[in-house]
Amino acid sequence: MKGSVAEEHLYLDFAHQYRDSIFPLHTSVSLFLLSYCDCKLFKVFLVPTGEDVGAQFVTQNLLGDLEVHLISRCQLPVVVQSCCLPAVVVKDGKFCRAGLSVVLRHIIQKTYEADPSKKDVLELLGFKKTCLKACAEVSQWTRLCEISIPLAVEGFLMASPEHCQTIPPDILKLERKLGEPVRIHNDDKIRRQKLQQQKAGAKAAVPVLGKEAREEGKTVEMHEHPLPSLELSIAFSKLLVQEVSDAVSREAPHIRRTKTSDLPLLDHVFAEGLYFTLADIVLLPCIHQFLVSSKKQGKNLVNLPLISSWYRRVQEVPGVKKAAGKCHMEFLQLPELMSAPEEQLQDFSSVPDELEEENDDSHFIGGPRPTMTKLMENGIEAKFSPHPCPNWTLDWTNLPSAVSPGEGKMSRDRALRKQQQLNNLVAAVTKLAKPGDVIVDFCSGGGHVGIVLAHMMPSCQVVLIENKELSLMRAKDRSDELGLNNIWFIQANLDYFNGTFNIGVALHACGVATDMVIEHCIKARAAFVISPCCYGFIQNTVKFKYPRSHQFKEILSYKEHMILCRFADQTAVQLPPERRLIGKQCMGLVDLDRAWAAEERNYSVQVISMEPESCSPKNNMFVGIPT
Repeated sequence: MKGSVAEEHLYLDFAHQYRDSIFPLHTSVSLFLLSYCDCKLFKVFLVPTGEDVGAQFVTQNLLGDLEVHLISRCQLPVVVQSCCLPAVVVKDGKFCRAGLSVVLRHIIQKTYEADPSKKDVLELLGFKKTCLKACAEVSQWTRLCEISIPLAVEGFLMASPEHCQTIPPDILKLERKLGEPVRIHNDDKIRRQKLQQQKAGAKAAVPVLGKEAREEGKTVEMHEHPLPSLELSIAFSKLLVQEVSDAVSREAPHIRRTKTSDLPLLDHVFAEGLYFTLADIVLLPCIHQFLVSSKKQGKNLVNLPLISSWYRRVQEVPGVKKAAGKCHMEFLQLPELMSAPEEQLQDFSSVPDELEEENDDSHFIGGPRPTMTKLMENGIEAKFSPHPCPNWTLDWTNLPSAVSPGEGKMSRDRALRKQQQLNNLVAAVTKLAKPGDVIVDFCSGGGHVGIVLAHMMPSCQVVLIENKELSLMRAKDRSDELGLNNIWFIQANLDYFNGTFNIGVALHACGVATDMVIEHCIKARAAFVISPCCYGFIQNTVKFKYPRSHQFKEILSYKEHMILCRFADQTAVQLPPERRLIGKQCMGLVDLDRAWAAEERNYSVQVISMEPESCSPKNNMFVGIPT
């Protein structure tokens, strides 16, 4: 174990206890991971959603070896009160991590840092350590695991018997996902091994963990197992830190010559493919409760053969049954199910794709010019408001070095352009801010905007929100160097911030993130100063549909709006001037749509070009004020 580290506090919601789970299920998932990792690094607090919860009842019915404390919501650290739970904060610190995926990933990383021998724990983060790292707003998989499945199971368990006769659509989505071909790094080699196995017509010996292996992780029994035997042998060999035998690894010459397109696809062993990851940890307590409830109601699980197989397989992973025992989870012993007949699986095809395009236009004409002409014929053109203070600049030469963006790993030219961008945003915020205001720097990255604002406006509280931990840690280091006391750091997706604030700011919020920031500001009735970026990444999501404004919706289809977004990204300095001009016009039209959508909700919005325009190819800036 490493030396002493700062104590961290983990805050979890507590609504009620139902059977062997604590609700909301995010709390059960968090506690299950702590048990699986055998992690005692955090002081755990339950935050009741109601008023009358006895401490003795909660602690006696929770975990055998985990000390849990009760705390009321009003006693939470102020920075945590601005976030959805679960949340982790260093004791007496201003750095908070919020949201299920962020908190779980942090628990894994801290466990490994404290005990590097726990490599199996680190492996939960998957290839390149990216498991559930993507924001739920842009990743359908993260959204399914982190939000949709827990909510679907909670709704299923709380519903009256007549309302829980059918399988929730999100459970069917998971079943469908488990039936999709696996895509993993270097899968070509494994698919060739699978082809060789199929050609040989042999059943490979698959590790099936015996009782002693499950309890102590020492021995392995070998049993015959039907396909997908290669996938199982690879998956469990990794779990047991074993190598796949040479006989499986060597390929015959005719196998090596086979085209990639002719190779067999890989089947799921675990939720994300062949390997046991954090996604399995998140799903297990949820699916367990769903299956227990379904069994009590006498439901036939024939429509869920893949989920049932996954549920049985996860139980064989070393450490899972031990963790379940600590959490009082009594696993079901499900029979092996055959795939259901096609007529019984019709529900699968009826599960809608969240991001399915709703505006299918068979008469669509591609290219930006027809779309721009269509808007012009309806009196809509890109228009920019005059810059209120084009020559305003910070006195960069007299500011501490840690305030300047050049403090980071940035070339001199890029640092100059970043300073010019900051001049524009800081000038706009300065005109809006009053002493005592809370200013939120969304998508803060390394804190270029927030640190300048905190330094220049000591009477305001500045909050930096960023999903990338390393970027936020760099920002905190710069803040510590400056000795700033009016700044907080929150590592979270935007949806997990629910605090009140007066001004929202974002420099180059990518794609849909710009619309997420605008939405946060509108809900808080806060002013906003935002510079958008990455227009080409804009697409319909669960919460946001394009075009945004009524005026644009009456004229453009979704596909036509996407054409504007794609060409709005073509403003790089290397492109011909005419193309850059079209790109700038497309940027203006996309942002005009956003501005009008905000004005429909009682905002006054200006779209301005930053000065000088050469400071960035993405040089548009919104200034929005509630009316």
